[in-house]
Amino acid sequence: MGIRARYGTLAAAKGIALECNIPDKITVTGNQSLLESVFNNLLDNSIAYSDGTKIEIDTVAAPSGKIQIRFRDNGRGVPEIHLPHLFERFYRIDKGRSRAAGGTGLGLAIVKNAVLLHGGTISVENGKEGGLLFLISFPLSQ
Repeated sequence: MGIRARYGTLAAAKGIALECNIPDKITVTGNQSLLESVFNNLLDNSIAYSDGTKIEIDTVAAPSGKIQIRFRDNGRGVPEIHLPHLFERFYRIDKGRSRAAGGTGLGLAIVKNAVLLHGGTISVENGKEGGLLFLISFPLSQ
């Protein structure tokens, strides 16, 4: 099931437009479940916590043999002090939020480990127009 099919209705219910512009012919070799978890976790977090109105997933220029995917929302972003810690296990920005209200703090650690396991890289920053911007690269299948 594709990103639009899985998350389009959920995003729309929260007033979020979801744009996914990744070419169909791109192939990354690896564990399908782990690769899906990268995007599932990023989408879950963005829909639940960004307070934005738009999520965009697309590709950007990358060195030969790699694909670079840009995942961004136009929400509130996070304070700069938290950015270096976002991929740490059990790290949550809002320490007062209970597990019942907001997860365990494992989602982005899973994302990072899944990307690294597939020979990729991931970074995060606050976007220039707000929100978070994740840049993910993977080696392309030969």
